[in-house]
This record gives sequence, structure tokens and C-alpha cells, in this order.
Amino acid sequence: MKFCLECQRSFSAPDWRCPHCGHMPTERNGFLTFAPALAAQNDGFNPKFFQLMAEVEPSNFWFVSRNRILGDALRKNIAVPAAKVLEIGCGTGFVLSGMRSVFPQASLSASDIYTEGLGYAAKRVPDAFLFQMDALHIPYRDEFDLVGAFDVLEHIEDDGAVLEQLWQACKAGGSVVLTVPQHRWLWSRMDDFAHHKRRYTRDELVQKLERAGFRIEYATSFISLLLPLMLATRLLRKPGGTEMEDQMDAAGLNISRATNAVLSLVMAVERGLIRIGLRMPMGGSLLVIARKPVAASND
Repeated sequence: MKFCLECQRSFSAPDWRCPHCGHMPTERNGFLTFAPALAAQNDGFNPKFFQLMAEVEPSNFWFVSRNRILGDALRKNIAVPAAKVLEIGCGTGFVLSGMRSVFPQASLSASDIYTEGLGYAAKRVPDAFLFQMDALHIPYRDEFDLVGAFDVLEHIEDDGAVLEQLWQACKAGGSVVLTVPQHRWLWSRMDDFAHHKRRYTRDELVQKLERAGFRIEYATSFISLLLPLMLATRLLRKPGGTEMEDQMDAAGLNISRATNAVLSLVMAVERGLIRIGLRMPMGGSLLVIARKPVAASND
């Protein structure tokens, strides 16, 4: 069901005009905006960075490996193919394109707080419904079989409120899948530049999901074999640096082609270990799949 953020009532209609109060979301850059006041804000983040991301994601070891590990986990742990999928914070749509390959028949929806990235996402997945919104106020109730948020939750101060919104948007029996940066001792100025509010421990994320009402079905760390390298780069990193260097480092993009190739091979080995059932206890990132119980209600 659609949910009017103005009058707080659910409705079913062919468009987004609320039959109860008449509210209709505005548009920005050709996309519906459910949080227009936030659409123009960037919290210090340069929207032009989306262009750089779109150019490097298809070949960068980190983005490619995350998509592959995520795809493997979804194929193995989502027993019934999801008919309706929502991605929160889709950015340029790179993960969304991976979701399309996992669920080729699904109805895909995706959102971001920035409309600048949605144009790139539209090119990658032209049949997806794309819109701008604040993850603290999702305009759906009991709608999706799967809701995903990939390296998004750490950007939001009140992550518990976001998980409650994911619960509301998810159907009973549906699933949520999350990836987040892991280990507080890996915190660096790259996290500062990316405007992270936290790096998670596994127990912390599990407890927050359970507090929201979800049941954990699968969890594993990844970027595990490269964990010593991650720590070393943080310890050896020189202070200072230009804004562009910070941007590149924050996205893990400031590496040569040769280094990228080697890291890709290491991640291919790690992916193989995870595919045969090994759940990594430590790693730079954490992947969790949780389910909303069938008997759950949003009332």
C-alpha cells in the first residue's frame, strides 16, 4: 500500500495523489520527491561525485565483489523469488542493476535522498521506479517482499527509526538485506569524509534488527581476507590530503589497475569461501539478511 506522509494514511491508487487529503508529491529533475527540503541538501557531499562513481563502479574490486557476494547470498537465502523489491539509497544504481540480475521478473523500486544519482540509476535499470525520499519516512506500508539498504544505514543518526520504517514497508514474511561497514577500530578519516555516523559490530546490528521485530536468517562478514591491508592503510595513511584524494579514498578508488586486479583475485577467493558456506567472523563489511515474521502486523 502507498502511504501518505502528509495525513499518515494508507491508500491504493494508480498515482500518488492521496485520496484522503489530496496531497501530491512534487518533482525534481524528473523524479517524485517525498522529502523535497532534503533533496537540495548535500551535507557536504559533492553531487558531482556520482559521475565519478558511475564511471568506476563496474570495474572497481570493492563494488564488483560486494555485488557478487550479495547476489550469491540472496539466491541462497531468499527461498521464494521476490516479486516486489525496494532499495533504499540506490545512488547510481549499481547494486540495483545487480538486483535486477538476481530477480529478473521482480518489480523494482529504488530511492535516494539525492536526485542527482537517480539519473544514472535510470540508465542502468530503466524499468525501475525511482524516487527521492528520506529513509526516516518511507511512503509505503506492507508493500515489498524484499527491502535492501547497502552501505546506507551508517549515514543516518537514528538508524533504529530507519529499521522501523523498513519493517513498515516490508510485507509479513518478507525480508530485509543490509550491508554496513564493520569494526569501530577501523574508523578513519575516510569514514569522516563519507559522513558515517558509526561502524557497526555484528551484535549491535543484530540487536537493532531484532528490536525492530526482524528475525536474523543469515549474517557474514566480507572484505575479510583484505582486513590486514585495510588496517595497515589506516595506520600508514599520512594526515592531510586534497579534497579529491579524500573523495577517492573514501570510495576506495585511489588504486592502480594492477592493484585493483590483485585485490579482485583475493576477493574472488573470499567469495568462493563464502559460497561454500563459510561465514567470515571479521571483515571490513557486514552482510545481514533478516525476515519479518509471517504473523507480524503493522497495526
